[in-house]
Amino acid sequence: MAKLAVLLTLLALVGSVTCQGYTGNASPPTPITYPSPPSLSPSTPPTYPPPSSTPPSPAPVSPSPPTTYPPQSTTPPNPAPTGPSPPAPGLRVGYYSSSCPKAEQIVKDTVKNAVYANRGIGAGLVRLFFHDCFVEGCDASVLLDPTTANSRPEKLGVPNFPSLRGFEVIDAAKAALESACPGVVSCADVVAFAGRDAAYFLSNANIDFAMPAGRYDGRVSLADETLTNLPSPFAGLDQLKKNFADKGLDADDMVTLSGAHSIGVSHCSSFSDRLASTTSDMDAALKANLTRACNRTGDPTVVQDLKTPDKLDNQYYRNVLSRDVLFTSDAALRSSETGFSVFLNVVIPGRWESKFAAAMVKMGGIGIKTSANGEIRKNCRLVN
Repeated sequence: MAKLAVLLTLLALVGSVTCQGYTGNASPPTPITYPSPPSLSPSTPPTYPPPSSTPPSPAPVSPSPPTTYPPQSTTPPNPAPTGPSPPAPGLRVGYYSSSCPKAEQIVKDTVKNAVYANRGIGAGLVRLFFHDCFVEGCDASVLLDPTTANSRPEKLGVPNFPSLRGFEVIDAAKAALESACPGVVSCADVVAFAGRDAAYFLSNANIDFAMPAGRYDGRVSLADETLTNLPSPFAGLDQLKKNFADKGLDADDMVTLSGAHSIGVSHCSSFSDRLASTTSDMDAALKANLTRACNRTGDPTVVQDLKTPDKLDNQYYRNVLSRDVLFTSDAALRSSETGFSVFLNVVIPGRWESKFAAAMVKMGGIGIKTSANGEIRKNCRLVN
């Protein structure tokens, strides 16, 4: 009977959570446009390829969450992790404590100035770290500019251009580091520190953790590798799980890192399939507002979270439950496999923030380069 009571309480909480979603009374979000990297503007906005999977199932008549919450297991959920995962081999916290003692503070000060001036740039720095690590590993390959030898590096790949931003913040931090301790701090570590620090400021210091360092910068950067490695906004759950598993990350990491969608903006082309579909499960009022906002020339942008667009918080998970999310990949998290984790991130204070810190550290260990296959760049945009 006790287990049944717990189950009924949790289901009641799910219902109360979904009531806090978007009501459709707000005005369409004002699109926000951020500058593209200098001298790289394309003639037309890129679009993602259409999804290859079958269309999503029609939305159920009732707006309540799936009846599979909670999962089949009747054991109480484990508490949130107490700290980040152990660092990847070769990385350690305080890596520059002797060689460049002020390294992390220099990056943090640079990021603080940028985020306070434009919180959208902070969202870009978190995304920059993610997009760097998923292609060629966490090696700053996403920072490399086109050259005669390589006319199409990662930053020109469809998922990255023109939406990826924050490059100028990395440049500023690297310049300050080269002045303080030349040739010591890798660009890959600058990207990792910047992603960590942006999360700290965007969350009002609720996401606060140590980032291991010791990465080297890679020399390979290919635009053609971006679509095959970066999760698509059109992806369903199985494809998302595969994308993350290929990088050594599990489904829980996927749910956790998706919470970064609680801040920043998205191009309309990234969720146009959901607006055009008659079977999309997107909230009807949100769909109507987005259709109006996206019905303009070019590829407009809209905020990803209508409730707390300038704060990195767990509001994203409330939006998932109430169908107030943009992407097919966001909606996929309502599945019976991942929906309970979404629910727990809503109802347990601090759970998601702690898990996000751990997932950022874990992601930061993907594909680490060493002195044997990497370098410490003098300029983050060019190999030495």
